[in-house]
Amino acid sequence: MNIEVVTDSAAQLAWFKSSYSGAEGGDCIEVAATPRTIHVRDSKDREGPILSVAPAGWAAFVGFAAQD
Repeated sequence: MNIEVVTDSAAQLAWFKSSYSGAEGGDCIEVAATPRTIHVRDSKDREGPILSVAPAGWAAFVGFAAQD
């Protein structure tokens, strides 16, 4: 797991917010996928740090989070 400082290249990523996020703000994350890395950031702090994980790690996290 890595935490990166936002760079110009990070600003060029295609960021997606959860469909469960409302227009009111709140606690949301944004995700940008590249072939080798999944980038995650706080939607309220777009200039803040970015968590970067391998696709397999992200898939494991999403699978765990989706369990009842």
